[in-house]
Amino acid sequence: MSTQFSHTSGLTKFIIIVEFTLVAYLIYSLTRNVYNSYLVDRYIETFEKENSIIALENQKKTYDYLYFTSEEYIDKIAKQNLGLINPGEEVIIISPDSLTYDTGESENFGIDLYEDEDAVKIDTRSNPKSWWDFFFG
Repeated sequence: MSTQFSHTSGLTKFIIIVEFTLVAYLIYSLTRNVYNSYLVDRYIETFEKENSIIALENQKKTYDYLYFTSEEYIDKIAKQNLGLINPGEEVIIISPDSLTYDTGESENFGIDLYEDEDAVKIDTRSNPKSWWDFFFG
């Protein structure tokens, strides 16, 4: 093998070494650029996800703002906190004394009206007991 390269000049050997070094540098640069491109793509993808989340939050806050500044909400808060009564409305207050509690069986899923229709009977059975009575009672 050394006999083949023995007749090449020193300048040719130097040029071949420079060319291999240049090719190695180009491969390194290409690899580095591909990796940087991959990182940029990941950053873009991450920021696009964050932007979509922020856009959804902005949209929700816009809807909330429109709701909280609407006449219906203002009217609701005025009725709850300030006792506002619009013309033509009547306020009904149900006292706890008018409610009777029953732990027995019920035919109308927990709400029965008595004969005078002023008192409401509330069924206080547990949920599993109600389902048991519904299917097997």
